[in-house]
Amino acid sequence: MSSGTWLLAAIALAGIAAVLVPVLAVLRDPHRLMRAEFVRERIAAGFGLRQATIDGRRWCYVERAAATPGAPTLVMVHGYTGSKENWYRLCAKLGRRYRLVVPDLPGWGDSQREAGADYGFAAQAGNIAAFLRHLGGGPVVLLGHSMGGGIAALVAARYPDLVAKLALLDAAGVEFAENAFGLEVLAGGNPFAVEDAGSLERYLGVIFHDPGARPPLPWPGSWAYVHWRRREAAFEQSVLERIGRSDERFLPWQEAGRIRQPTLLLWGVHDRVIDPSAMALYAQRIPHARTCLLQHSGHMTLMEEAGAVADAVVALVEEKRT
Repeated sequence: MSSGTWLLAAIALAGIAAVLVPVLAVLRDPHRLMRAEFVRERIAAGFGLRQATIDGRRWCYVERAAATPGAPTLVMVHGYTGSKENWYRLCAKLGRRYRLVVPDLPGWGDSQREAGADYGFAAQAGNIAAFLRHLGGGPVVLLGHSMGGGIAALVAARYPDLVAKLALLDAAGVEFAENAFGLEVLAGGNPFAVEDAGSLERYLGVIFHDPGARPPLPWPGSWAYVHWRRREAAFEQSVLERIGRSDERFLPWQEAGRIRQPTLLLWGVHDRVIDPSAMALYAQRIPHARTCLLQHSGHMTLMEEAGAVADAVVALVEEKRT
């Protein structure tokens, strides 16, 4: 073989390797594709990536400074099967008005997961309290969605010095009118489980009312997401045992009567996960709370009607005590 032929063969092999190496890397770790997209979204949103070790536990979170020094700090707590990235659409609507801090809860996203650890409402409320102390700077405006709403409610009730104002979006931790989601949870299932393309479609159909609001998942992103969620199945079930079937499943609502901070209760009228009847039950415990029922949202209000949610949050933050 001539030297020229050898050169062409070497170039061809290098080209094949350049294609195969990343493909094999993704096959070994399908979540790699999702992480790459999350990095793109974070940079586009202007967030800095942060890590901190708090009480021996590694946290991953993102942070964006306000345009004005001394502006209120908003901390956002994601829901079950979620991550910090769920909040980016809402953050875009809030702009640079406030300092925004968005963590992955311990056990979820890129924060540390410990085998056998408790990731229920009470344990995570303690974790968030430790995180807020780490941030410093005084009490924050705490936002929580779904499971994160139940956690945020407990933080406000148990650690009032850390929370200036509270927003609960489609919050878990309360009994509500019977629906298919709740019945499946009580029967021992995981209505959020994703095992294949069909169950992915079911999952997205349950949490989103507006199909156009769903995050884009073109192939191979959908394939990577399905494989990742398969790997998460055992962990998801263990968390659901705590927040959906244990004696603490209504703990946030039971302790919500201790919440004294200005509070926003916000729901999507088409929520098929936490039925909107839950908002009135939380309001019974927090009678001073303002309520907001969005007409074009399901469970993912923070993504489906991010502008309306941002308006409600701004009204809460800017409200002066009388």
